[in-house]
Amino acid sequence: MTLRIRRAHEEPSTDDGYRVLVDRLWPRGISKDRAHLDQWLKDIAPSTDLRRWFHADEGTFDEFAARYRDELKTNPAVDELRDILAAHPVVTLVYAAKAPHDRSHAAVLAAHLGLTPSS
Repeated sequence: MTLRIRRAHEEPSTDDGYRVLVDRLWPRGISKDRAHLDQWLKDIAPSTDLRRWFHADEGTFDEFAARYRDELKTNPAVDELRDILAAHPVVTLVYAAKAPHDRSHAAVLAAHLGLTPSS
């Protein structure tokens, strides 16, 4: 199975496979048609409190990632994502933040699942 990570503001690619938005909030300025999403798995995103804490510049990305991994340990949506990954040969995790792919919560999520995204 192939896993990819893309920002919501990037143009969808024909090789994205099954596209899953992994943000709690809908990406600003992106229509549903333009997003080309197959599913919105908002419950797998970092909690509102964690997102607000990080965006207030109260901590480093590494601390954010550690806190998010702690949340994922008890998040039932992880099982739902595992089912999606098992059902589709190519899955793209879509996120809205301006951060580069390797500094996004989608990258933390992929690592939590033991997966390395391909380009």
